Amino acid sequence: MLRAAGDWTTASIGDAERAIANVVRQARGVKQLNIAGLGQLDTNGAMLLLETAELAGEGQAVALTGVRDEHRRLLEVIAAASVRHTDAPDDGNPVLRVLAEVGETALKLAREGVELLSFSGAATMAIVGLALRPWRIRWRGLVTQLQATGLNALPIVGLLNFLIGVVLAYQSANQLSKFGAELLTVDSVGVGVLRELGVLITAIIVAGRSGSAFTAQIGSMRVNQEIDAMQTIGLDPIEVLCAPRIMALMITLPLLVFFADVMAILGGAVASMFALDITLTQFAKQLQAAVSINHFWVGIVKAPVMAVMIATIGCFHGLKVSSNAASVGQRTTQSVVQSVFFVIAVDAIFSIFFLIIDV
Repeated sequence: MLRAAGDWTTASIGDAERAIANVVRQARGVKQLNIAGLGQLDTNGAMLLLETAELAGEGQAVALTGVRDEHRRLLEVIAAASVRHTDAPDDGNPVLRVLAEVGETALKLAREGVELLSFSGAATMAIVGLALRPWRIRWRGLVTQLQATGLNALPIVGLLNFLIGVVLAYQSANQLSKFGAELLTVDSVGVGVLRELGVLITAIIVAGRSGSAFTAQIGSMRVNQEIDAMQTIGLDPIEVLCAPRIMALMITLPLLVFFADVMAILGGAVASMFALDITLTQFAKQLQAAVSINHFWVGIVKAPVMAVMIATIGCFHGLKVSSNAASVGQRTTQSVVQSVFFVIAVDAIFSIFFLIIDV
């Protein structure tokens, strides 16, 4: 049996640690630790006392005897906290560990999916309410978001889609030249851009640019407790912050897709002019013959759906930010990843649907 006496406080903890190291080396496997002689005891001293009991017992339970009432409650609280923060024991079975991690991740994703679905419903109701009562729309915020998500995005959207058109034209020409069908490069560029690449590339750019901005902006407001203050004075954050962003992106993304289609086709025309000696006039005539208006509408109708998903996910993760700066970065990353995933998934679903109905 070991005995502990004197003051176990922060002021004397250095001397106590050195004395404990010598005693524990000499007394291993004890089953009792008598602390009737303790004087003052604070949180650090209690933690050191419990660690001493654990070391002296060599993994076996050590009973504390002679505990006085003024020390009992503190020791119980520290012991309970130590149990809660102790890592789960390793059972040595890697298969069970992997299954446990997969299960925890699946449950977390399921909970977050339900929360996202609930948030989508609340946002939809807020937008419908604003449509029925347009005088409640914050027009200044809406116009600001139109500029941020639309006008300011034109340079990057135009440049990247122009380069996509150049790459698509060169690759198509390289393959079609083997069959003497270089002129079909125009068909490849026109159909590929209007139906798929224009809207897909633009939506991914917007997800990384505007979706992440929504999360960071709303998340920063959450960290600064601005959203709490907004709720305190009776304002709905979904109506004030989320609805204008969702409506703005629903307006700007189809316009960006139209601009992207024009720039990508222009890039394809320039590449065809240099690679295949096809003049701009020949390119335009072949494009008119190969591409129908249906191809254009197939790409455009995807844009509002993708816009709603990008904006909803961005705002959802912004409101889910906890009160620390690290959470803003984590939620922003999750927002972009989930937005890109759902954009590609929705594009695949639309492609299959249009193939089934032969459009």
